[in-house]
Amino acid sequence: MSGQAHGRLRAGAVGGMLLIAAAFFAVALWTGDEAQAVITGRVGDPLVYPSPIELLYSPSGTQLYVLCNESDELRVLDAATGAAIKSIQVGHIPRGISLSPDGSRLFVTNTWDDTLSVIDTASLQVVAEWPVGAEPSSVVEDRAGKHLFVANRISNDVAVLNARTGAEEKRLVAGRGASYITPSPDGSRLYVTHVYPNPTPHRTAPESEITVIDTARAVVVDRIPLHSIAHSFHLAFSRDGRLGVVAEMHPKNLVPLAHLEHGGAFVDTLTLFGTDVGDKPVEVPLDELERYAARPFGVLITPDKKFLYVTSEGSEIVTVVDVPRLLRYIHTHQGPFAEDLSASGNYVVTRIAVGHDPRGMALSPDGSKLLVANRLEDTISVIDTHTNHLASTVRLAAPKQMSVLRHGEQTFYTARYSFQGQIACANCHIDSTFDGLQWDLEPDGFGRDIVDNRPIEDLKGTEPYKWNGGNPNLPTECGPRTEKYFWRSEQYDDLTLSDLVTYIQSLPPRPNRYKLPGYELTPAQERGKALFVRAVDKFGAPIPLTNRCVYCHSGPKGTNQKSFDVGTKKATDDSGLLDTPQLTNIALSAPYLHDGSASSLEEIWTVFNPEDKHGRTNDLTKDELNDLIEYLRTR
Repeated sequence: MSGQAHGRLRAGAVGGMLLIAAAFFAVALWTGDEAQAVITGRVGDPLVYPSPIELLYSPSGTQLYVLCNESDELRVLDAATGAAIKSIQVGHIPRGISLSPDGSRLFVTNTWDDTLSVIDTASLQVVAEWPVGAEPSSVVEDRAGKHLFVANRISNDVAVLNARTGAEEKRLVAGRGASYITPSPDGSRLYVTHVYPNPTPHRTAPESEITVIDTARAVVVDRIPLHSIAHSFHLAFSRDGRLGVVAEMHPKNLVPLAHLEHGGAFVDTLTLFGTDVGDKPVEVPLDELERYAARPFGVLITPDKKFLYVTSEGSEIVTVVDVPRLLRYIHTHQGPFAEDLSASGNYVVTRIAVGHDPRGMALSPDGSKLLVANRLEDTISVIDTHTNHLASTVRLAAPKQMSVLRHGEQTFYTARYSFQGQIACANCHIDSTFDGLQWDLEPDGFGRDIVDNRPIEDLKGTEPYKWNGGNPNLPTECGPRTEKYFWRSEQYDDLTLSDLVTYIQSLPPRPNRYKLPGYELTPAQERGKALFVRAVDKFGAPIPLTNRCVYCHSGPKGTNQKSFDVGTKKATDDSGLLDTPQLTNIALSAPYLHDGSASSLEEIWTVFNPEDKHGRTNDLTKDELNDLIEYLRTR
């Protein structure tokens, strides 16, 4: 990527944030009591916070690497004292970090730059920056030092690179939203999880997978199915390799989104697999009635296989599971277990309160401390693994004021406002995007108006909201409607709602990977644009103004903010009049149409446009339709 393009990406960061320098630890807090944020006043100016997302000890255990998601840096700390050693700038929006087997190199995946930063651990310098696939999210080097494997969230694959040169050798097809790679204890296999569900027939249960790669041959050798799972995150193995565990979300999107008092939206679960489990994976819940573990993310098994730790972003807790009791339970009880709110009482030992949006974890070399990165609080929780209590909280040096955007983002990610703390905005908008699911929302009646979940990036200026255009603005969408139908509880005060709306309106679009560096169009995209704006069909007949693509999808975001009947009404719909969706990064958000019935952009016009009500397209050849789609992907 050119420096000019790189600069454009950085300029587009949330709210045009200003880089705050010298962001290191307040060393005295390393062993002190829990520290609270010093809020000197809510400020409207954007500030940049470190936002720690992953933690990693050096092989010697003397250094701690802290990957900071918002400030685009890797902080290196003295593991014993917390003293700052160095801050290393990496690419934009880093998400994944790993060490080479020999400990000589650190790898960081930069999701918005589509690059991999290579850091020499002796000099603590970036020694290379290699291009990879679309939105690289994690990376692992094989034991032989021959290949690097990089999971790419948008291109849904794993890139195989030469570990010495960074040259790409092949791509391995993975599940949708490939994000997190975990090696088996012996290094012979890699296990890849995915944050979005794989395509399935309309209105069927979501399906995901764990993609298994043979590291020696660099080929996919298995795909472990995760039935009814839409989103899976970190995965961990016991040291003996007999137990694998993945943190995940099990949505209940095929029934009306009601009855939250009975856990009616999501189940927060783990899938267990391996020799200790048996022939088939087993899904177990972390939730219990009135105590939920919203959005499990990080997972770690202690070396003695006594405890299993799970971070839950929305609930702001670490759940502690007794592994022997868990295994005994699944072998002595009849499943399925996933929706049994009494099950977790048999194996959950305690739930430890930590900071806002806990993500990655790291166990100290001697196993006495568990460190937890709290992304939206800029802290690290230190848990005593002997007592399973919070020992201290380390505060990263960061702006002391709470900005409007930071408060709004905290509100977006926390589940504390919903009934019994079950769900948050981020449950359906994974990492502030979308979830690839369709929901039956209660306000329209049970079984009526099934809706596809639309992305929320670049949303400002695209009102009204909802597919039927029923909500005139975001305060209505996120305020009374959410309070009544989703949270089932009194929620935000006016200031909190205002900050939440400001955060959502500030979300920029991710880089469009279909655009050329100079934003010029390819020949196919040029042909597609001509079809998009055409006023006459191939037979010379005028196309009515309101049936031209460019009429409804006008303006920089591809919507004229009006509603139309494009002939896609289904038997479950109360009206065929639908709001025109924006086209920003439309290529990423399949399925399509208001109810998600079109699995691809092509199906919109080949299956669901028989009468040419959704644009004049039946006169197009397949190649011409492909050109049109290529142009739409640039939006």
